[in-house]
Amino acid sequence: MTPVEADLYATYGDDLVRFASTVAGSSDAQDVVSQAMTKLIGNGALRDAPSPRALMYRTVFNEARSMQRSGLRRRWRERATARSIVIHDPEVRPDVVEAVLRLSPQQRACVWLTYWADLSVADTADHLGISEGSVKQHLDRKSVV
Repeated sequence: MTPVEADLYATYGDDLVRFASTVAGSSDAQDVVSQAMTKLIGNGALRDAPSPRALMYRTVFNEARSMQRSGLRRRWRERATARSIVIHDPEVRPDVVEAVLRLSPQQRACVWLTYWADLSVADTADHLGISEGSVKQHLDRKSVV
């Protein structure tokens, strides 16, 4: 990173993270800004830009959109895979399939490990690297019922 790039990041970094929080959500904001800055520094575009600040914001915005599209594609693939597995299993009830598809990946993992793999709450928590309380919460949510 050149001194110019370092100064630009020091000047606008916090504002970029706030902007990314608005566009991509607070949980992904730091990653979005990191990816955007890595691209700008890696290709040298920041040094030659007539308006570096505008380029930084535009790149953060594009990175946030890209991350959201990737997430949407991943969720679509997960649903498609879940449906294709279920279609080939004659013992699975469609109402149960629909209920499972509405769960988050974390909830599905907890339900599967607890009820299908017959693990205890403690073992499920250990397998997923989360607390027992989190497992209990995921199993107790109204959308699981």
